[in-house]
Order: sequence, then structure tokens, then C-alpha cells
Amino acid sequence: KRGEMRWLRRLLGGNPVQLDPARQQALLRELRQRYGAHAQVRFSDQVDAAARLLDGDDGLVVAVRIVSEAADEAYADLRAQAHDVQLRTGRRLVVHRRNYRPLWKEAGPALRWPLFTLPGGFHPYVQVAAAVVVIGGGASRLDKVTDPKPLVTRLFELLDLTTAGWEYGRVRVDTDAAALVERLNTTAGRVLAAMDDPPRLPPPVRELMRRNNALDVHDPSRPRVVGTINLGARMREVLLA
Repeated sequence: KRGEMRWLRRLLGGNPVQLDPARQQALLRELRQRYGAHAQVRFSDQVDAAARLLDGDDGLVVAVRIVSEAADEAYADLRAQAHDVQLRTGRRLVVHRRNYRPLWKEAGPALRWPLFTLPGGFHPYVQVAAAVVVIGGGASRLDKVTDPKPLVTRLFELLDLTTAGWEYGRVRVDTDAAALVERLNTTAGRVLAAMDDPPRLPPPVRELMRRNNALDVHDPSRPRVVGTINLGARMREVLLA
């Protein structure tokens, strides 16, 4: 609450940002229509183009909305899946947004990774990844357009969901997935660095940071390994700097 009040005082006391809600809606429509799995363009190229589209403060607001919407929709999807499991089997699953890892450890084979089927139409490796890039680039201006604290919580939620999906949810660790994790990690670090009173790192991040194992990263279109990623080492490097 104190952090929210500080953000509101800073927002009200500074020069007001001129935002255009109509432009924001137009950007959201264009992102849904032009980009995603239906576009016949590599995800990495789509990310670059979509990030360029989200320029200025209106683009930053849209990026924040995409990240928040993706996290909220994933949470709602997992709650619905947990409810369905309980109806079918009597097994009660606890869905906790601050730490998804216990849920995936317990019931990974029974769950569907929610980020590939977001009802808002955004793809994790395209629009969500582009939004994360834009937020990272605008970290120093975030407090002009939003409260950074809930946003960094959502960034960590998406990071948690993605890495838990790798470990327990049969999500393939390919170059697009690794790029999303790198962007989430780097952007979360930048947002934390720009905050006056950053929150503690959430439990799943602290758990991963205690590790030092490397994961193979695969080509998205072929069954071959093209590199490795050491999540724990990379998180320590970025988030403990």
C-alpha cells in the first residue's frame, strides 16, 4: 500500500503524460491481426516488428496491458483446469499465483500449459515477448504510466509459468521459449532496478537461482540442439546485480 501511494503521489505531482486510449485500442487490434501463430513469419522477426510498433507512452501502456492480461488469463485457465480435475477425480489442486511450481510438480501431466491458448489471442513467443521487450526498454518511464509493483509481479508470474512448463509441463525448450525467458528475466531486473522500493524476489525465482544446471535449447523446427541455458546462473547475474 505504501508503494502504491508513493507511485500515485509521484504521478499526480509530476508532468501529466498525454495518453491516447483510441490509439491504444488500435495498437491492440493491429497486434492481434498482424502477428501470432497465424502469420507466416518467424517468431523472432515478429517480436522485433511488434516491439517497433509499440513506440511512445501509448505503446508502453499497451505492453503493460498485454503482460498483465496474459498473466491474468493464464491464472484463470489454471483455476478452471484445477476445478475440472477435482470434478473428474476428486483431487483438489491448489493454484497459487505467487508460486506455480508446487502445482506443476504435483499435477504436471494432468495440466495443459495455458500460455499457448490465451483467450485474448496473444502468443507468448510473439506479442507477449514483444511487450516484455518494450517494458524493458521503457523501465525508467514506467512510473509515469503505471504502478510498477503489480507489473513486476506479473512478469515474474510469466517467468514462473514458462520455466515450470519446461520442467513439468512438457513445454519444449526451443530458441523462442529461451528468448522469452531471457526477456522476462532481463526486463524484470530492469523494472526492479528502477523502483524506489522493489519487492522481494518470489519463491520460484529464489528456488531456481539456487540451481546451476544447464538445459538444452532446441531448434524450433528441427529435432536438434542448438545451445544451452543455465537458468540459475543467468537469474543470479541479472537479478542480484
